Amino acid sequence: MKKELSTAIDAIREAGRITLKLLGDKERSSQKTNGDIISQADISVNRLLETRLKGAFPDYGWLSEENADSNERLTKQRVWIIDPIDGTREFVEGIPEYVICIALVDNGMPVVGVQFNPARDQLFAAIRNGGTFLNGKRIFCTECKYLSKASVAVSRSEYDRREIEPFRSFMGEILPIGSVAYKLALVASGDYDINFSVQPKNEWDVCAGDLLIREAGGCMLNLNGNVRSYNQKNTLIENGLVAGNSKLVSETLLMLKANNYSLQNGDSKL
Repeated sequence: MKKELSTAIDAIREAGRITLKLLGDKERSSQKTNGDIISQADISVNRLLETRLKGAFPDYGWLSEENADSNERLTKQRVWIIDPIDGTREFVEGIPEYVICIALVDNGMPVVGVQFNPARDQLFAAIRNGGTFLNGKRIFCTECKYLSKASVAVSRSEYDRREIEPFRSFMGEILPIGSVAYKLALVASGDYDINFSVQPKNEWDVCAGDLLIREAGGCMLNLNGNVRSYNQKNTLIENGLVAGNSKLVSETLLMLKANNYSLQNGDSKL
């Protein structure tokens, strides 16, 4: 996987230079039918990554937020899973909380994960059984043992909609941050203890970050306690997620169970 990792890193750095030229450019952004924001940078980065990665590995499958999906990828053992910009809303606002995401899965499991925040020059990279690195330095999840003392990275939008409020009394410091992928990277680097979300995600949002977390000594589960197998026909990952060291992840799931937590149509209920 070293060739795939090297190719992904070269491509993502090139893509980062595109985003820096367009950071905060609201005029060249629009709204998709599902309400998400798409910018010119999303389109340009996607085009570049597709050219570089598919050019180097033409037999691999392809899944990207900015491409029409094809069932052909379901026949492939190895598939690139791409989010050209995770955190587009922050990107167009000029807030440096976004990342470009590249993951490679082999039979459903992430084997390469690369995320790049060009605005902060943070390149996160992991290869299966090879550890997670930030700008070439090995990083790890924290060893925080108690949810009540944990720093918890949460979605800005979930925080603003007060969807995190029912859990506040069980958690330490709650910190709203843009981009779920970036939050996963910051948990992998030990900047925060845990990432917690109650809303569904797509595979391209979290696949690279999942590997970053795993190789940094942690785990990422949905709120039912399940590990994701990627390159599914339905790319939506329901029931939220929790990511961090295994002790905090387990404590979070136990807290939800003890308080009869349920997720109904995206609404968190205790």
